[in-house]
Amino acid sequence: MTMRAGLGARGDRGSATVEIVLWGPVLAFVLLAAFWLGRYVMADFAVDAVASNAARAASIAPDAATAQLNAQAAAEESVAAQDLRCLSLSVDVDVAEFATPIGLPAAVSVDVTCIVDNSDLVWEGIPGNPTLSASAVSPLDQYRTR
Repeated sequence: MTMRAGLGARGDRGSATVEIVLWGPVLAFVLLAAFWLGRYVMADFAVDAVASNAARAASIAPDAATAQLNAQAAAEESVAAQDLRCLSLSVDVDVAEFATPIGLPAAVSVDVTCIVDNSDLVWEGIPGNPTLSASAVSPLDQYRTR
């Protein structure tokens, strides 16, 4: 019995189409998941930067009341500059160490919480609006009133 050329290839006919149909949705899901994860990581980095900027703005203020105002304003400016879409932004400033006597080391700390708006990326099974938090500490100038 002789085999004609190309006869063995007939059994593979259409297999590429089946592979595309099977692997296409898997590849699409992996790409979308990578995109979502990238947005999540970038938002997390942005919240860290917001906390650092707010802490720095609070630390150069002359008094505790101004420090709280400066921290809130710096956080809002930083959120806008980084195009971070927060449904809710909470900035908690610990200014207790402003009462530390001059000449002694002290610091101000800021806790930032942002509920990120991911409404454009939501699909079934993926969390829609993650809550991200970050903290930062910045030292106060020991000779801030001289």
